[in-house]
Amino acid sequence: MLRKAALVEGSTLILLVLIAVPLKRLMGMPEVVSIIGPIHGLAFLVYFGMLMLFLSRGFLTTKQWGIGFIAAFIPFGSFVFERRQLSQI
Repeated sequence: MLRKAALVEGSTLILLVLIAVPLKRLMGMPEVVSIIGPIHGLAFLVYFGMLMLFLSRGFLTTKQWGIGFIAAFIPFGSFVFERRQLSQI
């Protein structure tokens, strides 16, 4: 479940940063950010909740949790975290 949440969070961040924001800035289409932004926000909250759940149940170490949290703020970071850290779970 955390692996899926990481992939969804990473995908929505990519959509927001690489598509929605440039469309807003370059093409004057702020409505794209108004749509993708809340979707990404929800995806981030679900991902963060899953990180907390997995940490509390002992499936993640504190270090893995920290890496996963930081990865959520870096484009493609959640994909790397999912592949390198979560494949062990």
